[in-house]
Amino acid sequence: MITEDTREKVAGWFAGRLPQEWQAAPPEITLDREEITVRLSIPDVDLGADATDTARAEARVGRGKAFREETRTRRMEIAREAEHRYDAKVSWGLSVGEHSELWTHVAAPVMTRLRQPQRLVLDTLVDAGVARSRADALAWCVKLVGQHEDDWLTELREAMASVADVRAKGPAA
Repeated sequence: MITEDTREKVAGWFAGRLPQEWQAAPPEITLDREEITVRLSIPDVDLGADATDTARAEARVGRGKAFREETRTRRMEIAREAEHRYDAKVSWGLSVGEHSELWTHVAAPVMTRLRQPQRLVLDTLVDAGVARSRADALAWCVKLVGQHEDDWLTELREAMASVADVRAKGPAA
């Protein structure tokens, strides 16, 4: 389990290690057992008041592409340091105004055992063309639950973090 202390350490390290010009806002850091995702925020494009929403959206995409290419070497260096320090892969993303994108992210296999009724749900999604495979169908289901139960999952994560913090303060086993 990822503790709040670990989250703070990782976020603090990245805040100190990332160049200031990459931080129009503090980086958004997301952690799990395999991966650290760093979503950077850079200043929005300034096209003037006459710019259309389409032009602004395309300018944001272009700014994101340029930023990705211009910062690749430094991001790879920072990622190598963080991967060595925290024993987790580092993935990158960017927010420019209302535009957000992830450039790299880990697809970690997860072993699970499902009973027939649950497998039938996955097979229905595959047969209907919603997913290419059972793995894709399961990922689709997880994403759907995440979208519809976000408040509940947030509350659950906060409660788990509190329990982990209390455990960390207790006597060593």
